[in-house]
Amino acid sequence: MERTENHARFVDVLYHLQQLQPREAVDDRLRSEVDNAGKWALVVGAIGDRKEFESAYDGYYEDDVLQYVTMDRANPNSMLSCVSAARANLRTLREKLPGELWDALNGMYLWLRERQEDGWRKEAPHAFFRQMKDWASLFQGYSQSVMPRENEWRFLECGRYLERMENTLRILQAVRGWVPGGGWHEPEAYPYLQAVLRSISGYDSFRRYHADGLGVDAIMEFVLLNAAFPRSVQYSLRKMDAHLSLLEAQEPAMRARRDKLLRSSARVLADLACLERDDLLLDRDGRIVAHLLEQSRQLGAAMEAAFFRLGEATA
Repeated sequence: MERTENHARFVDVLYHLQQLQPREAVDDRLRSEVDNAGKWALVVGAIGDRKEFESAYDGYYEDDVLQYVTMDRANPNSMLSCVSAARANLRTLREKLPGELWDALNGMYLWLRERQEDGWRKEAPHAFFRQMKDWASLFQGYSQSVMPRENEWRFLECGRYLERMENTLRILQAVRGWVPGGGWHEPEAYPYLQAVLRSISGYDSFRRYHADGLGVDAIMEFVLLNAAFPRSVQYSLRKMDAHLSLLEAQEPAMRARRDKLLRSSARVLADLACLERDDLLLDRDGRIVAHLLEQSRQLGAAMEAAFFRLGEATA
């Protein structure tokens, strides 16, 4: 569910970023088409698999990419696939979880399936993505308000914040590729930096901290290191680490797996603690974001191996 909401945020902001691009002259139409294909390829690369996309579609055209990341059941990371997978998982646990969770998730699934049959592009894309975010927020609100604070909820929160951390980093990395000139430090980068903040609903919060301007270093520091904003990388990682530490582990093997993961998250937290604003300003190649993104992927793989593929882990 977190991934579904994140995809809606991500695709919405990248879809509207194309409005920032200068209109090409008629003589430059071919160059414009090539540039647009590269931009939509960034969306596929961030959310799905390029090889799978290229085997199913003729090229990186807007309609095909939006179909792939929203309604394509063959793509396991499409919004419809994510919602379907969450619904199937919740269906097997209905007796152990509050009914409100099922009502919210099933309602979202039925609404989305209707849009699949009727053609969701008949609606304004922004309205569609906003409704997707609202459905996901409803589910998350119920999980916060009615779920007992036991291991099931802790696992849910660990996954939520780990996914959120990775998504914020993925947005930074992908939007950076859209900036003319290919870097945050270009003069044209400021509208794109604002788009990053809006994609994580952080624009208003950022202005409370930095009312004087939208400097590259200030935005990067806010998105990566702010300790109070719920979608910053540091906040997300600290929340994941806290929930992980509170998992009740009666068996020694489970305690060992939990403690190993805690050591891994502590190393990433230490890397974040060492970062300063000057480091972010000097990082013109995006290596810091790429490094943190790889670390978040490794944490996710380690958590999956430790708790959700026990047969393989103990074989």
